[in-house]
Amino acid sequence: MSDRGTGSIVADEADVIVVGAGPGGSAAAYHLARHGVRVLLLEKTEFPREKVCGDGLTPRAVRQLIRMGVDTSEKAGWLHNRGLRVIGGGVRMELDWPDLASFPNYGLVRTRMDFDDLLAGRAAEAGALLRTGVNVTGPVFDEDGYVIGVQAKSDGEPVEYRAPLVIAADGVSGKFPLALGLAKRDDRPLGVAVRRYYRSPAKADDNYLESWLELRSAQDPARLLPGYGWIFGLGDGRVNVGLGILNSSDAFGKTNYRSLLTDWLGSTPEDWGLRDEANADGPTLGAALPMGFNRVPHYTRGVLLVGDSGGMVNPMNGEGIAYAMESGELAAEVAVQALARPAGPERERALRAYPAELSLRFGGYYRIGGIFVKLIGNPQIMRAATKYGMPHPTLMKFVLKLLANLTDPRDGDAMDRIINGLTKVAPAV
Repeated sequence: MSDRGTGSIVADEADVIVVGAGPGGSAAAYHLARHGVRVLLLEKTEFPREKVCGDGLTPRAVRQLIRMGVDTSEKAGWLHNRGLRVIGGGVRMELDWPDLASFPNYGLVRTRMDFDDLLAGRAAEAGALLRTGVNVTGPVFDEDGYVIGVQAKSDGEPVEYRAPLVIAADGVSGKFPLALGLAKRDDRPLGVAVRRYYRSPAKADDNYLESWLELRSAQDPARLLPGYGWIFGLGDGRVNVGLGILNSSDAFGKTNYRSLLTDWLGSTPEDWGLRDEANADGPTLGAALPMGFNRVPHYTRGVLLVGDSGGMVNPMNGEGIAYAMESGELAAEVAVQALARPAGPERERALRAYPAELSLRFGGYYRIGGIFVKLIGNPQIMRAATKYGMPHPTLMKFVLKLLANLTDPRDGDAMDRIINGLTKVAPAV
């Protein structure tokens, strides 16, 4: 790859270029613009657009929406939920989101079809220059190998955009960090999820996200299928139904996940309508879940990695949106401080604070998550945990806080202190 992209046009110079207008990129662009930074937000597709996702947001993600000034009321089109319904081991238990000072006590549901559009709009309203239909193809380097912009194609024509800093928020594909030689780490957790929409009036208005720890085969009800599943309403008569498998499972990479989903749904009650292909609304779509910082370093040569691009999905529950938005805000804060310094060693010192702070916030927690992934990948351990853990509400409340990463850092209860203590003593990934 050439350093300069010969023959292309230098356009729209900015202080920061953000590659990708998903939740992480839009959050970064919003917070940068709010600080008066000239930010260029580049998105390869046009809005609104489909994106494979669970569509469910925990209170951790809700907090980030509120920090972006998003109206999360039901009048604004959001479906609220009270918590998580867990099904497994012959037990069905409803766990409300914890009542904390640090997080709201409700979750949300909204399809990515307009969720990403809404967030990109917030970034633009704050002052970011949003350009859609721009496919970033790689970095532009200076003579020292430092990234000073991006190469892209717009309307089929090559173009360059220049800026002192670039934030890569280009999702699980991570093409931009790959162009810098940053490959995924095979020693970190990885998941695969598939989901499909169904019309299901019986389940559409449920105010809990439903998590299935055991999946039964319709063809052989005595057989447990690999992975975990979910069902929850979208507020419009449809439900999002899906399942995920982690790379600690023997079935990972060896299973037809779409057939697996169909087999499981065949075991659900008939009145839910999930057995009937006629109720399906669209195809079964899948995506990888890059977990536990599976691409590092998160800062190098003028580029900060945000969200899925940096492998920031929570290994405990497969949640990615909250961490994309949180890392986006942090990247913006670091960039603002760095740009206030002269280019060179002083600015680099400020930029190195980004991976250090990410490690401090999530490194120990993700380390525990990696152990958790290995344990639940063992069917015997998963079966025993479900059988003996599910009947105990207090234990399950603790598990909910742990898996959703919802604790108060100060003045929390005993559960919060235990979880916070564990994440502090665990070595960072």
